[in-house]
Amino acid sequence: MLKTKTLLQHFGKDFPKHLAKKYDDYVGLMCGKLKENLHKVVIVLDLEYRIMDEIIRLEPDLIITHHPFIYGTRGKVLKHDEKRRWMVETLENRHIPVYSLHTNFDEGRGGMNDALAQTLQLMNIRPLVSTPLARGGQLHEPMDLYTFALFAKQRLNVDYGYLIAEGKSMIETVAIIGGGGAKYYTEALKEGYDLFISGDAPHHVRRSVINDHYNYLELPHEIELIFLEVMKAYLLKLDPSLTVLTPFKQALPQLI
Repeated sequence: MLKTKTLLQHFGKDFPKHLAKKYDDYVGLMCGKLKENLHKVVIVLDLEYRIMDEIIRLEPDLIITHHPFIYGTRGKVLKHDEKRRWMVETLENRHIPVYSLHTNFDEGRGGMNDALAQTLQLMNIRPLVSTPLARGGQLHEPMDLYTFALFAKQRLNVDYGYLIAEGKSMIETVAIIGGGGAKYYTEALKEGYDLFISGDAPHHVRRSVINDHYNYLELPHEIELIFLEVMKAYLLKLDPSLTVLTPFKQALPQLI
């Protein structure tokens, strides 16, 4: 059994809400009322309509998500999103609260971007000076850009990527932001990293990368599924007796 108060104290220390970006001021308790004690927790990247039947069956004391369950003002979101309104009403009627950690988890020590950088086996991992949301590090030895791109795709467990190879052909340093951080490539470039990795790059950002003669590896947003294992380990470290479930396979786009 884990006391909710204890969990919130640790969240406040490791992933404080003030780290959330201004555009992302929707973290913390999304719906429901937190219980005093936790026995069973479900972790998801996204809490979606399609998994609600299973959520109800599991009857967790708490759901923890990475992407905010309600992204925006509650009243406005629920007014225009009928499915989400039904989800909120269903969860609250069953006393299942939802808590979300987003960019505060991305930037926090031991959070998303630290985990991604570690998975890439980078050395001397550190926040970027101008963008502490990102992490940068060094390869153990110089590597051909294409070889590293395939290595990164395999290590981060995705089936496809999009590589802009306009910079150095041999790379030694890499910076990364999980999710949709493509616009931050300029900061990695200024700080001298040979390659920047993120996702969801719009056309104008890709063209800008090309015109800046830089290397950019776009990997799907779903590399953030690492959140499940990182948060599970975090919770079990606080209380090994806690039941922590990550039962849902995220639906991924497919190449055709």
